[in-house]
Amino acid sequence: MRYDKLLVEGRLIQRCMRFMADVVIEDRRMRVHCPNSGSMAGLTDEGNRVRISGPHSQHRKYRHTLEQIQVRRPDGRRIWVGINTMVPNVIAYEALKAHRVPGLEQYRTIQREVKLGDHSRIDLRLEHPTLPACWIEVKNVTLVVGDPKQTKPLNVGNIAAFPDAVTARGAKHLRELVRRVKMGERAVMLYVIQRSDGELFAPAAGYDPEYAQILKQAEADGVEILPMTARVTKTGIWLGKVCRRV
Repeated sequence: MRYDKLLVEGRLIQRCMRFMADVVIEDRRMRVHCPNSGSMAGLTDEGNRVRISGPHSQHRKYRHTLEQIQVRRPDGRRIWVGINTMVPNVIAYEALKAHRVPGLEQYRTIQREVKLGDHSRIDLRLEHPTLPACWIEVKNVTLVVGDPKQTKPLNVGNIAAFPDAVTARGAKHLRELVRRVKMGERAVMLYVIQRSDGELFAPAAGYDPEYAQILKQAEADGVEILPMTARVTKTGIWLGKVCRRV
């Protein structure tokens, strides 16, 4: 996924009211849209460098969007993290169209935001004339920890973990995917790790032990777990390689 316009860099002042953030761009204070409903644990320290997109439609109240935040690890490395939760769906769709997602290369028909049941949607559905339909739920991963069973310290080690807050919606999606498997279809949880230091993946039991347990059971029931890294740059973000599980 390539950004339509070059991102603008600045500094974070604070995240406020969940879907907004205050930033400074060239000495100008701005309030921007923050497209992330999670806790963004470890990312929101005042002074962190940020990249924002925009201006967008004049009909939007906040015409700029927070896209990336840079964190500094205790070892001194600086890592750009993609925080926009809409991006993983886009880059997953692009990679599927290009047949670059391992295990799913043969599928040709891709549907997005497919209704499942009366009150839910799954991000992607793949079809093939001779293969079972495949349902894919995509999640954005921004958390890296040394121990996924703990909530601190943050930005240490190399384990990307999901979620970064209790997610009843995420648990619901897992149960829906299990139902599809029991109907004879395929189901995949695709975790997109939007930072370069997440080399391994594990459920974040420290933040949501129930989700971690449900994920374990869902995998035992046949849901495929696919964590993949993403390359985060100023010009765009692209899906990378599959990372190992812990």
